[in-house]
Amino acid sequence: MERIVECVPNFSEGKDMAVIEAIAGAVRSVDGVKLLNVDPGADFNRTVFTFVGEPEPVLEAAFQAAKVGTSLIDMTGQKGEHARMGALDVCPFIPIKGVTMDDCTELAKKFGKRMGEELSIPMFLYANSAQRPDRVSLPVIRKGEYEALEEKFKDPEFAPDFGDAKFVPKSGATATGARQILIAYNVNLATSDKSIAAKISGKLRTSGVLKKDENGEKIIGPNGKPERIPGRFKGVQAGGMMYNENIAQVSMNLLDFKEVSMHDVYGACKVEATELGAEVTGSEVVGLVPKESMVIAGRFYAEKDGKKIEDEEELVSIAIDELGLSQLYEFKVDEKVIEYMVEDSGPLATMSLKGFLQELGSNSPAPGGGSVAALSGSLGAALLEMVCNLTVGKKKYEGVWDEMKRTAKDVSTLRVRLLELVDEDTNAFNDVMKAFKLPKETDEEKAARSKAIQSGYMKAIDTPLETANVCLKVLESAASIAEKGNKNSISDAGVGSDMAASGLEGALINIKINLGSIKDQDFVQEMKKKIIDMSERKLELLSGVKKIVDENL
Repeated sequence: MERIVECVPNFSEGKDMAVIEAIAGAVRSVDGVKLLNVDPGADFNRTVFTFVGEPEPVLEAAFQAAKVGTSLIDMTGQKGEHARMGALDVCPFIPIKGVTMDDCTELAKKFGKRMGEELSIPMFLYANSAQRPDRVSLPVIRKGEYEALEEKFKDPEFAPDFGDAKFVPKSGATATGARQILIAYNVNLATSDKSIAAKISGKLRTSGVLKKDENGEKIIGPNGKPERIPGRFKGVQAGGMMYNENIAQVSMNLLDFKEVSMHDVYGACKVEATELGAEVTGSEVVGLVPKESMVIAGRFYAEKDGKKIEDEEELVSIAIDELGLSQLYEFKVDEKVIEYMVEDSGPLATMSLKGFLQELGSNSPAPGGGSVAALSGSLGAALLEMVCNLTVGKKKYEGVWDEMKRTAKDVSTLRVRLLELVDEDTNAFNDVMKAFKLPKETDEEKAARSKAIQSGYMKAIDTPLETANVCLKVLESAASIAEKGNKNSISDAGVGSDMAASGLEGALINIKINLGSIKDQDFVQEMKKKIIDMSERKLELLSGVKKIVDENL
């Protein structure tokens, strides 16, 4: 996609999975749109959908989702922790690549107009698309929430930007507009007292809290409006929420993560919570985050510990640990970080299982054994990752939770890389085929063709060599997982190890067959030694895992 717009509609339904899946299905039905994330919250009774695509397909997907959502959600009986004023509460359009904020404002206007005309829903433009200064802030538009709409519509000043100034009980009203990427970020408190979260929110958010006199009455300023004590941060919206009956949350929107990052508010929450006799235990991201925001937080904590780390993947991992992002549920980078989600996998990796097997069984020589070896390794990694995740949270294995969390992250990274190698192996083989098709009429053409063929074969060796190395790393993690992981999943650890070993062996076979075409004999001998060493290491590791598995079956 050359031009990418992100759309993040928030629907006021977080419990009925049939409704949530129907909305997701409406998004998926539009060609050219990729649904990245569906994040329901039962207590908030709200679901955040995130999808991307070219501008016009995204606009169509937003409307189709709104059409389905507003037909299925009835606001007359809707209750939840999160503020809301409609079945579709808010629908922002966000420029990601090759589009401007003005482009997204035009999309918001088209969306608002269509919603008003075709679905008879009052629509308000907010953020960068606001037509009035008092409508830039969503909380200002939403003040009083759904319950206040009927009375508010009696005031001509509250006339919507699109649609009639009329209260629609079933669907309420919706805000739409263009904005920068914001991070919906919640900090968890080990308390069931929501008022503590509310007090911390007031200290942090931009709008702060109302000034009050010694009698607790609001202090009115010279302009006739209540005076406020500003909060600590610019561009932060915050309120106190309950995640469940035992965990209160400081629920925030960070409007500019480069100005105020997650680590800034997380640290501030710790300070404020301590003063109120509470404890911060972790945090969560609702929806997706840009990779840069994770890197910023990771770098802050690394430098705080006197470490200079440049590897972005490591910085992301540090951020996850330091911010406690996996306290409530596992934070999976390939499902929570926008860049990882937007980047398409190759065509083979995105096929259905049925489609991949049909392609594999066709008369085309690629995909072949190299791609299957990488797939086998990725399946093994996924199984071992599952064992880790089935260990964390089980009281019996509390002593290894931290180790299993780290191992799960490591194996997850290996799984992702092996899935990429499924396509890379096929691409490498296709390069060899292209080289053979080069012209060979003249001496110059023959020399160029021979050089291209040798280059192709070298690449055709490099790819399975990496597959073998990654599979070996999976096997190296397997022994610890089998030994310390949840014994109810010991068979999965065994199967995962076998799959990783098969992937490694399959990759080595693909190296061997291509070595016969390499003219550089020094390289050939060096590679043959690597194959022997890796085979021996594979047998050693697999034997150790099998012993552990057999002892626990």
